[in-house]
Amino acid sequence: MIHPLACVHPEAKLGENVEVGPFTVIHENVEIGDGTRIDNNVTIFPGARIGKNVRIFPGAVVSAIPQDLKFRGEETTAIIGDGTTLRECVTVNRGTAAKGRTVVGSNCLIMAYSHVAHDCIVGNGVIISNATQLAGEVQVDDCAVIGGGSLIHQFCHIGSYVMLQGGALVNKDIPPYVKAAREPISYVGVNAIGLRRHGFTADQIELISAIYRTLYTSGTVLRDTLMQLEAEFEPGEIRDTILDFIRKADRGIVRGY
Repeated sequence: MIHPLACVHPEAKLGENVEVGPFTVIHENVEIGDGTRIDNNVTIFPGARIGKNVRIFPGAVVSAIPQDLKFRGEETTAIIGDGTTLRECVTVNRGTAAKGRTVVGSNCLIMAYSHVAHDCIVGNGVIISNATQLAGEVQVDDCAVIGGGSLIHQFCHIGSYVMLQGGALVNKDIPPYVKAAREPISYVGVNAIGLRRHGFTADQIELISAIYRTLYTSGTVLRDTLMQLEAEFEPGEIRDTILDFIRKADRGIVRGY
């Protein structure tokens, strides 16, 4: 199922039923899982680890060396999880010595002309819309949705189930379960529609709303607000996920609207 006009290095490891289109180049030190389809004019550089049933559209480039002046040729990888789709002209660079790998999780949709830079960690079920640019070492957690044309500053962290406005300029961490929009980027509410689609109950969504209402209206310094949240809300997965995220937010979290 390899087109005669494709160039596949003999040391590349391809699983069963892999399709490779014409004028695609697959280098050495590449592993591709069963059932993956790679269209024409795709380049897969050394270090790519591509899962099963992945779809890669024309013009995409996976595992090119990082666009980072600190890179010294170390052996690193770019990992694409099972069931993920990379649309036209998507680029996913491999890692540096910082983390050693760039990861795009399973069942993601990375739309056309988007860039995932070195050492980014993208979770499962993430949607990254057209022409979005992730700088180095960005982390995007499971089931986040990033609007088209967004620019994400290096080292930023976007929490799970976030809905991010198209054209956003992100230079702060965005905590889980929320919508973020405006300029400068701000918290504008809870992503209730997205949460319902993912099976969150009305009580869970109300709990999330109450936590963020307290967080963004307390009027106290963040340390005191976190103590207030701990006292006011019982321990649980949702509360603890939010508090842990905020405590680890080295860049600080987005402000309220």
